[in-house]
Amino acid sequence: MGDYLKGKVAIVTGSGMGIGRAVAKALAAEGCKVVTNNRAPWDGVIPVDEEKFSRLPKDMQDWCMTEYAKYYGDAERTAKEIRDAGGEAVACFGDISDYEAAGKLTETAINTYGKLDIVVNIASAFGFSPVQDMPKKMWDRVNTVKPTGHFYVIRQAVQHMIDQGWGRIVNCASPAWTGGDLRQSEYCAANAGVVGMTYGLAAELKEYGITANTFAPAAKTRASVDMEIHNFLEGDRKTISGGPGISYDGTAAPETFANFIVWLCGDGAKDVTGQVFMTMGKFIGRYAIPAVEGAMFADGDSWSLDEVTKKSENLFKPMQMPGFGK
Repeated sequence: MGDYLKGKVAIVTGSGMGIGRAVAKALAAEGCKVVTNNRAPWDGVIPVDEEKFSRLPKDMQDWCMTEYAKYYGDAERTAKEIRDAGGEAVACFGDISDYEAAGKLTETAINTYGKLDIVVNIASAFGFSPVQDMPKKMWDRVNTVKPTGHFYVIRQAVQHMIDQGWGRIVNCASPAWTGGDLRQSEYCAANAGVVGMTYGLAAELKEYGITANTFAPAAKTRASVDMEIHNFLEGDRKTISGGPGISYDGTAAPETFANFIVWLCGDGAKDVTGQVFMTMGKFIGRYAIPAVEGAMFADGDSWSLDEVTKKSENLFKPMQMPGFGK
């Protein structure tokens, strides 16, 4: 047991399985007391999309169920594994897309451990659908968890961090925040929202000793099995480009990079804020902060369509300020 986060208390949403479980256990292994979370206790039944599952051959159905079984669990299972390893953890069930349920996480941390230092938002939802076929309920379900649910947790936790002059907020996005090769615009929007919110939080909360960062992971989880089903059923249409999908066997487990999230949550990263990182197995990269790259300037007080047409190519050239060329 390490002591990098000794005496700290964290909430980790979506920590019943997958990336959230790996991060919660890694935090606890460095002395952090953890409130684990997922929507509800798991009843032992692995949910599947019956329509999609029925279209798979029997051997693939069997493979999927075997793989799913490796990932499923709930917040109490994660908390128990932490306690069994000598750490401290308590489970708090609730859907963070509900404001009151999200608030219970902070209440649990304060009532159980007397303080709250860290929020790691990993809870998410996603789906695959061409935009012209996307059900409204898919858009709503995905975007009410990210970024809305993440905000709900932060909104009810952050005053405790402000009052103590120290805090860490780490939000989980996805490489999909920049777009991507899959038909899931709802997921791209949700994760771009997480990034934008985190940029705003970093600027707003810096004066209080609170950092806010985002990580965009690629890791083997339950969703990776869903991706295999998607790849099989969609065939050549599995990606927009027609190129290969994400390799299941070539995807690393989230435990490989979990200690990077631990580092972000401690004093070692006290000057790191407003950043977005890609975490993928042994690789950790930092995204550039978006900036204006090309520009054009009107000669008069407003743009005519003709002038826009003539100068539009300047938007795709390195930016030049007025007086240095048109």
